[in-house]
Amino acid sequence: MQYIQVTFSLGNAADYHKDLLIDELAGIGYNTFEDTTDGFAAFIELADYHESDLAEITDRYNDEMACSYTVTEIAAENWNEEWEKNFEPLIIDDQCYVRATFHQPQPQFKYEIVIDPKMAFGTGHHQTTTMMMQYILSADVSGKLILDMGCGTGILAILASKAGAGTLIAIDNDDICYQSTLENAALNNIGNLTATCGGKEAIPHLDFDIILANINRNILLDQIVDYAKILKAGGSIFFSGFYESPDLDMIKSACKPFGINYTDHKKIDDWVAARFVRE
Repeated sequence: MQYIQVTFSLGNAADYHKDLLIDELAGIGYNTFEDTTDGFAAFIELADYHESDLAEITDRYNDEMACSYTVTEIAAENWNEEWEKNFEPLIIDDQCYVRATFHQPQPQFKYEIVIDPKMAFGTGHHQTTTMMMQYILSADVSGKLILDMGCGTGILAILASKAGAGTLIAIDNDDICYQSTLENAALNNIGNLTATCGGKEAIPHLDFDIILANINRNILLDQIVDYAKILKAGGSIFFSGFYESPDLDMIKSACKPFGINYTDHKKIDDWVAARFVRE
């Protein structure tokens, strides 16, 4: 399978504008991002790449930063080899150790997760994934029915399973993410996770105790009505993939008509994860 690598040079752009650009790229199919010395590289499947979409997004940032980019076609196996050279293990709240298959185990941690992400998003290193994992570690997930929407590598569902969740449904509309979730579930001996490739139409008509949704603001706003149909009274939603302002207030307003109320949020840099509870 072939991929497109778009390498952005941003000059002295603020981190906020860089993050906004990444968020917009994620919304049109770019599923992996890697920092560079003067910007970042973004990856997308060749079949999903459209120069016009890329130009439309970058043109909007001309007033905020000097943004230029180069486009390179790249084979998946080459990207994976490069990723392996740079991947470092991650520790979340001194409880969870995230490593790749080529790292040594660390049995002193309460939870250990082995991730082979390939081109899928979600190794735990991004601020949004880290905060979602922190929420899972602090929540009571024991025996719960959980939906992981936009599951990426499946890392959130895998952690929830290791923390005692009952049944987990993981959904992503990217086939690479779907396959990655299946492979990572097997790597971690997870037997209570069902993965599906699809969008909101793939959400099963079940009464979920917890919903995990680390996607982006626009998709979350579009799907809140679907989450409201399946979340139990007293159930929790953990959202991430957006910013504190103006995104958090927009999500609060969208949830309120369904009796899904904001309780608290975490923030790392400009990124936010928030907990909502249904009345």
